[in-house]
Amino acid sequence: MSPSDLVPDGGSHLLIGGKLTPGGGGVFTTANPATGETLGYAANADAADMDAAIAAARTAFDTTDWSRDPGFRATCLRQLRDALRGHLEELREITIAEAGAPRMLTSGPQLEGPVGDLGYFADLAENYAWETDLGIASPMGIKSARRVRREPIGVVGAITPWNFPHQINFAKLGPALAAGTTVVLKPAPDTPWCAAAVGRIIAEETDIPAGVVNIVTSDDHGLGAQLVTDPRVDMISFTGSTQTGRAVMAAAATSLKKVFLELGGKSAFIVLDDADIAAAAAYAAFGVCVHAGQGCAISTRLLVPRELHDQAVEAAARTLAGIKPGDPSKPGTVCGPVISERQLARVERYLEIARAEGGTIVTGGGRPERAGGWYIEPTLITGLPNSSTVAQEEIFGPVLTVIPHDGDADAVRIANDSPYGLSGSVWGRDPERLRAVAEGVRTGTLSVNGGIWYSADAPFGGYKQSGIGREMGVLGFEEYTETKLIATGVRGELT
Repeated sequence: MSPSDLVPDGGSHLLIGGKLTPGGGGVFTTANPATGETLGYAANADAADMDAAIAAARTAFDTTDWSRDPGFRATCLRQLRDALRGHLEELREITIAEAGAPRMLTSGPQLEGPVGDLGYFADLAENYAWETDLGIASPMGIKSARRVRREPIGVVGAITPWNFPHQINFAKLGPALAAGTTVVLKPAPDTPWCAAAVGRIIAEETDIPAGVVNIVTSDDHGLGAQLVTDPRVDMISFTGSTQTGRAVMAAAATSLKKVFLELGGKSAFIVLDDADIAAAAAYAAFGVCVHAGQGCAISTRLLVPRELHDQAVEAAARTLAGIKPGDPSKPGTVCGPVISERQLARVERYLEIARAEGGTIVTGGGRPERAGGWYIEPTLITGLPNSSTVAQEEIFGPVLTVIPHDGDADAVRIANDSPYGLSGSVWGRDPERLRAVAEGVRTGTLSVNGGIWYSADAPFGGYKQSGIGREMGVLGFEEYTETKLIATGVRGELT
């Protein structure tokens, strides 16, 4: 099945105010990372289109019952989930072709998982305690009944990256819509079709009111800045690089709008001296190969006991050498291409830096022998300290750096010696040591002995320069709400 079966005319449409429109900026090309060839065309919105999308979202929030009817919102979210499930195979092909996502991942976090998660947010909209009774008190001698209300924050500008387009788009749309906000979504220019396809389904197969969801694709990064600075937008939800996140935060300050940021990571995989070193190292190596290492929460620093360093390197190298970059459309592929020629050049630049700083490329480090596409071999780097460039900066490729540690406390110190704090792992046998290490690492999520923290009901986000706020779960839902306290003076019996 061709991706264009769901996205007619190459996905060249925007969703603005409930209508599918070609927009005013013409089209821009999209590429297939597995072949390097042009995939098709997407609507290239201009500033007038973004202005119209913001106006539509503002009008829908201010003049409709969307923000006041959680039951209707729940119905619409389930309707969207079911409609998306009816198009899973078309969406799967789009995701593989556009994002270079391995087919195996589309049964999980690249597609089916996030679609199913919309049901969680529908349930939350229905069952959430929108109002809490604080009881009666007499501040300043005035007897008062107090209640706390949660209300939707207003218009949300959502800006998303290309690596897991459906997961991140729905991680914003799901809770934002459940909370009662309206949304302007600007997806990454590398993956516009994934968002455009969802926009068509919203417009044609759901009862979501006009203007509640607006999807604006464009290769003009200035439209993101327009969304951030517009005073009609009450909140920005941004996922992307830390560098861009800083710019988003600074620009949002002009109107003092709320900002949620999910940014970069350089997570540590800590192996304790009582762990199965070969199994742990192999697990870490496999992890950096998934989707060619293009995940902000992937653990790319492998911290191993100094006395077990060589064993860990041998096990990790064996695993990496056995995983060959391949066609993402094939069922068995784990490591597909990186998203673009630009990203491939970025990964290769980091490998040159590693060599220049005295590191050793144990395995990988080059482009595989295959025709077309933006592939790089899974790579293992040793011989560099934690202060090295490749141990401090996010690479976003299938690259693992091995660093020795001298005991549990030293491992925690090295793990925390990073501007980031998004995720991480710890492997070992002693429960008390595992608990101490897990509690010592300053990171938003942490896996112990392979535990999976990703779930619709589990909050995700980072410490330090990995972001502000949480996504998913109740905490992620509450990011899209405001808190109002109402105090009523009590005269005689409370009614």
